Amino acid sequence: MSFGLFRVPDPVNEAVRTYAPDTPERASLKATYAELANKKFDLPLWIGGKAVRTGNISPIVCPHQRKAELGGFHQAGTREVGDAIAAAQAARGEWAAMPWDQRAAIFLRAAALLRGPFRDRLNAATMLNQSKTAHQAEIDAACELIDFFHFNVHYLTQLYGEQPISSPGTWNRVEYRPLDGFVFAVTPFNFTSIAGNLPTAPALCGNTVVWKPASTAVLSGSVIMELLQAAGLPPGVINFVPGSPAAIGEQVLAHRDLAGVHFTGSTPVFKQMWRSIGNNIDNYVSYPRLVGETGGKDFVFAHPSADVQSLAHNLLRGAFEYQGQKCSAASRAYIPDNLWPQVREHLGDGIASIKVGDVSDFTNFMGAVIDARAYAKLREAIEEARSRQGGRVGEVIGGESDDKTGFFIRPTVIAGVEPEYRTMKEELFGPVLTIHIYPQARFEETLALCERGSEYALTGAIFAENRQAIVDATRTLRHAAGNFYINDKPTGAVVGQQPFGGSKASGTNDKAGSLLNLVRWISPRTIKETFAPLRDFRYPFMNAG
Repeated sequence: MSFGLFRVPDPVNEAVRTYAPDTPERASLKATYAELANKKFDLPLWIGGKAVRTGNISPIVCPHQRKAELGGFHQAGTREVGDAIAAAQAARGEWAAMPWDQRAAIFLRAAALLRGPFRDRLNAATMLNQSKTAHQAEIDAACELIDFFHFNVHYLTQLYGEQPISSPGTWNRVEYRPLDGFVFAVTPFNFTSIAGNLPTAPALCGNTVVWKPASTAVLSGSVIMELLQAAGLPPGVINFVPGSPAAIGEQVLAHRDLAGVHFTGSTPVFKQMWRSIGNNIDNYVSYPRLVGETGGKDFVFAHPSADVQSLAHNLLRGAFEYQGQKCSAASRAYIPDNLWPQVREHLGDGIASIKVGDVSDFTNFMGAVIDARAYAKLREAIEEARSRQGGRVGEVIGGESDDKTGFFIRPTVIAGVEPEYRTMKEELFGPVLTIHIYPQARFEETLALCERGSEYALTGAIFAENRQAIVDATRTLRHAAGNFYINDKPTGAVVGQQPFGGSKASGTNDKAGSLLNLVRWISPRTIKETFAPLRDFRYPFMNAG
């Protein structure tokens, strides 16, 4: 029992390390990367705080060194999934009853450990298994996850502080209970921080969790489990079950005690999960909460007054950092014809200078795409665009590919296309930017074209020096993006600064890294206490007059 109204440490965004030449952090990260690259892993499931090895092993692949032998991870089957649900249910009562400040302390400690001894290990694992450069790993696996831990604790205390008013002689209060059951967290390969946040945000609120990580990011997921255990997370609060998405999902989604789903991934998968839950709705103890951040076809829209150099460099970063494998990556752009010749020159020079290769070479700007399936899909789209040059496509800049050593796709611009061309509409999830060049006199008309040009509504940006153009774009594109940027690339949302999420086919827009997300993982109970006893059931109006 705690006595005191505690104030948690004020959250501050974690400073990004540069890993510049001759810095201690560069040498340390390189050494840790080399250490992990030379290991042969045998990664278990974690159920009820115990390591579980099933013998059904899937290989751990390094996308930029596809033939490297890194070992494997054990996959969950029907028995292990059932055990994970049972472990979550068994841990639920004690975890929910733990004082909130003690739960908060665990995640604050996780932040401190990640800032210290776990930083290099989680960054190196993210580089090795997900082919992120040192910078991309640092801003994701280290800084953003530290921020999630700190800011979620801060927002939870704000939420707990929201209390009702009381009339004289009564005391009204609200307690914020966890949900009635367990939460299913399904996490993607592309952000280690999201993989860490999706199970821990519900857990901070007192829920227990079954976590299925992406099979292409199990190495970093395993390090997160080590981190949480070192921070003192009790057994069974988060249960780590990599394996077949279909097999695990079908079993979990049919369970009567499913209380919520915290998902980041593709739109078709989330729709199928929603459909399965709808079909099972009569079987559940409660209505499951569905929180999903899904696809995007994120835009950059340039007004004729835009700063050309800034526009071009933001396009290069926004489209090609982490090989375009960000749900927020710039993948379609609308450029006026008065700016296109200069923008085209800057993009061509930039693409020619971008180095692509092994992320252990810190001079590389890009690594490899995640796997053979992604590589084949991207290469097919690029080759199709090449075949249409002179017709529906003006030109293809860059786009060379090679999968002998790793799954390498060079940055690609498909330019001068019709607005209905398929790469203007489909999410490719790779380093491919498609550009529609519009007549500068048709700014407002093309804004409307952009607004209705995609089923998604995740991120977008307007570049303009003309303030009225910014006003017009902000208004017209109000429902085209949940995260909207003015004269900046549509990527790089920071916890506590730009709460992240989109609507339409991009998800439920519950804004990860904000109070809005935590609200989804609590079930409030209102308590009214009356201090003066009631002595007569009758009301004054009933008296004879």
